Amino acid sequence: MTRLALVTGGTRGIGAAIARRLAADGLRVAVNYRGNEAAADAFRRDTGLPALRWDVSDHEACQVGVTRVERELGASIDVLVNNAGVTRDALLHKMNLQQWRDVMQDDLDAMFNMCRAVIEGMRERAWGRIVNISSVNGQKGQFGQTNYSAAKAGVIGFTKALALESARKGITVNAVAPGYTDTDMLAGIDAKVMEAIKAQIPLGRLGRPDEIAHAVSFLVDERAGFITGTTLSVNGGQYLA
Repeated sequence: MTRLALVTGGTRGIGAAIARRLAADGLRVAVNYRGNEAAADAFRRDTGLPALRWDVSDHEACQVGVTRVERELGASIDVLVNNAGVTRDALLHKMNLQQWRDVMQDDLDAMFNMCRAVIEGMRERAWGRIVNISSVNGQKGQFGQTNYSAAKAGVIGFTKALALESARKGITVNAVAPGYTDTDMLAGIDAKVMEAIKAQIPLGRLGRPDEIAHAVSFLVDERAGFITGTTLSVNGGQYLA
């Protein structure tokens, strides 16, 4: 049986690398995106994979989006990778409510929305793989990221709880916590700041998107059925837990 995987925020960066890897592994893959049409068009041209647009922070839109994916591809979603997220960095005493809410909605609420949209089908079929993308900063905290660190720590707690709820139904739920990874999100960082970041990483370099994708690939494999509720850290040794 060829499994159908859905990757949110899947047209760029880590999400696109995950989508490509799962497709190379032999899964059928669809991706979600919110607004960058140019990136979506480029992704479709490069990969031939379907990219569907909706806002994962919108609960109803996720229900509709999942139904659309399953209808258009003629299969049920067996693998969900919750990758979509944003940052709105600021020190807490300067952070406004919208900066807090944006991150909570896009990084935490969206995970609930998407899991809620697929979980009943996975339970009925007694099989599923859910991988939630957290962050090293959700494990250790980060200056100027109380919102992001809180949301990504929440991803880990959510993952553990849903893993317990879903285990008897043949569904595994795990998290991957990337460290600093070479994507567009880091492209604008000052060179001196980048050197300081690399100095904190024992391996002395940024991660590659394909390295994060490899971790996801491992967790969604049919042979990873005895791994659930875990967080796989891919951070070059920056944080050891």
